[in-house]
Amino acid sequence: MRRLATPLFAASLLLAATTTRAADTDDGAWFESFKAGATPEQLYRFLYALPKGGDLHNHLSGAGLSEWWWDAAVASEKDGYTYYTKVRINNCIEYGSSNEYGGQPYYLLFHTLQQSSYARLDDCRKSEYKPLKALDAHEKDGWLNSIRLDRPYEGRDEFFSTHWERLGDLDRNPYVTAEILFQNMKAFGKEGLAYLETQDGAFGFLGPDGSTLPPEQTADILRRRLAAPDAKATGVTVRFQSSLLRFAPNAEQYLKTLYAFTDRHRDLYVGINMVGREDNDKGYPLRFLPTLRELRKHYPDIHLSIHAGEVDEPNFHIRDTLLLGAERIGHGVNLLSDPETTVLMRNGPYMIEINLISNLLLEYVKNFQQHPFPEYLRIGIPVALSTDDRGMWDSNLTDEYFVAVREFNLSWDEIVKIGRNSLQYSFVQEPVKQQLLKDYDARVARFAAQFRKQGIASLAGVKPVSYSFTCKHYQLCLPRE
Repeated sequence: MRRLATPLFAASLLLAATTTRAADTDDGAWFESFKAGATPEQLYRFLYALPKGGDLHNHLSGAGLSEWWWDAAVASEKDGYTYYTKVRINNCIEYGSSNEYGGQPYYLLFHTLQQSSYARLDDCRKSEYKPLKALDAHEKDGWLNSIRLDRPYEGRDEFFSTHWERLGDLDRNPYVTAEILFQNMKAFGKEGLAYLETQDGAFGFLGPDGSTLPPEQTADILRRRLAAPDAKATGVTVRFQSSLLRFAPNAEQYLKTLYAFTDRHRDLYVGINMVGREDNDKGYPLRFLPTLRELRKHYPDIHLSIHAGEVDEPNFHIRDTLLLGAERIGHGVNLLSDPETTVLMRNGPYMIEINLISNLLLEYVKNFQQHPFPEYLRIGIPVALSTDDRGMWDSNLTDEYFVAVREFNLSWDEIVKIGRNSLQYSFVQEPVKQQLLKDYDARVARFAAQFRKQGIASLAGVKPVSYSFTCKHYQLCLPRE
């Protein structure tokens, strides 16, 4: 991947001088002067180094870069797991048969199985698979590309209907999940994130023999990974939300199970989230109102952050989701189609988790200028930027900030407010939240003071890491990790 040319030294000195002079006269003018004179690479470098608060809308299974999944799959052999992936279709089932549409799609390359599942296939089906470690360079490249949106014609259906299906058993390995978590912590730590509130349950994970692991065992595996020295060294505090697939036939019963589990593991799990396509009407919000009202009779302080408004058409899902008891709204793209709820959400206490890149790539907006984010921000609806499924977008949190600043001309005060919201509206335990907020304020103040004093020269040692999103959309191509 190509690198941008290094900015001229003279231009850097001029930029440093203008930001320093501005700092003497206006508390926000230094940033406006910087924006006006900065190259895209300089702006990205600044935002990469920027202290950030939390990522509150993060699906862990969608947050792994393809390379991370590959490395974790290969490394999991030490835990007894071996993986096979589908590299050819030998027409082992009759086209149009019930098997084609029952659960896992048959006509889908790079579906990944562990040894115990592979062993149950008939000989014809086995002939379609190949050990993951035995893939040639072309096949490996195909496997890596199969779990990220890397083509202009790929969008919502490709994402919702193939990505997790391809991950298959790999997404049910607790050690792989723990490693994807660590890789996120390490990457987020480098770009200044303090808190990660990720969505991933503890149910349905498999042992090497194919047996279903108790959720307590999975939770303990995650705890041990978080307690490891390298995880602690990232400086990122992590909490989980349990995920409920909203349109599943047994969703109400599973919601009861998740409430009980979250109550037993409050040190690690801080809330519940309803996930899945909203355009599948079987998951409509009010379906869950009687169940939630019954559960609140027995369990105190179980937080809810629910996907709502991630659809094309106007509807009242956000209003209905607030009726369910949600404290945060995931996406909220169609809120403006409901004026009464828009007014209700001004000035809190509810927050919208904004996912700019997700909403573009999944075609909920045609371009960023269609996104309602700046309207929410500037009429007083609390918002924070988040990454959603960053691994499948091949992006990071800095990309979200870069899009927001470049497309919507954010002020310094708005940047700080967004970062602070991402901690203030988190579900983490209150003493931890207050410490995170205190640290955030101090980090931001130090960062601003240093930049106002030294200008762009203060970022000389910063080596931003970027992925393919900004390269494709902004021709800003920086080194990967």
